[in-house]
Amino acid sequence: MSETDAVRALAEARRRFEMVGIPDAARDASALMDAAGAGSDLVLSAEVADRFATMVARRTAREPVSHIIGRRAFWMHDFEVTPDVLDPRPDTETLVEAALADGFSTVVDLGTGSGCILLSLLHERPEATGLGTDISEAALAVARRNADRVGVAGRASFLRSDWLSGVTGQVDLIVSNPPYISQDEMVDLSPEVLHEPHLALTPGGDGLDAYRRIARDAPDHLVPGGRLLVEIGATQASAVSALFEAAGLINIATIRDLPGKDRVVSAQKPADR
Repeated sequence: MSETDAVRALAEARRRFEMVGIPDAARDASALMDAAGAGSDLVLSAEVADRFATMVARRTAREPVSHIIGRRAFWMHDFEVTPDVLDPRPDTETLVEAALADGFSTVVDLGTGSGCILLSLLHERPEATGLGTDISEAALAVARRNADRVGVAGRASFLRSDWLSGVTGQVDLIVSNPPYISQDEMVDLSPEVLHEPHLALTPGGDGLDAYRRIARDAPDHLVPGGRLLVEIGATQASAVSALFEAAGLINIATIRDLPGKDRVVSAQKPADR
């Protein structure tokens, strides 16, 4: 192999990615080269070259980089991701930041997926304990491994549950990034997003079914004065706020993400309930 083999392989990967319309083709090619184990070597071993070629083929088929390398950065950690969980996204860090704006000692994360929200909150609050629920056992297995990775496994528990149906007791804080994409919007999603679990993306219909369930059941599981925070789609603030108001929650507010889009709706259970 010549000393330009790595450079040529990287350039060829970038060219293939650009041909199929992948944004940030150079970034993705570099990330896969690093994940293949090339390091700073200009000469690729046969093993690394084969590994890189396999990764490039998967990315050319529009599989997300995170699924190929098995991890995604979120908040303070790299989280394991698989096709069984929603890919953690920077937008969701808005929910974590908002939850940390006030104190809590107990938290439930509904539809926890990879566990990135719950585990990030527990990492930032060493005195807190939390529960992550999900309807998918495969997702819960990923979340448990991530709890070990983050170092909070002793304070995190997990439960297979359809939203709050299997949860008992009351907590200070409930958080969730539920499926909120409407059925009509699914046709506009990128090929990468369609590799993620369908149930984590859309409940079908108008995209609000999960919020209806959460609004109905969350007040019974919050202590008086407890908080509820959910991630939303950019056009859903009014609808979700109305559901929370109808459920008797107060201090309802919409929080925007860094690009300025509505991203989180927060609410509180009245102190006298």
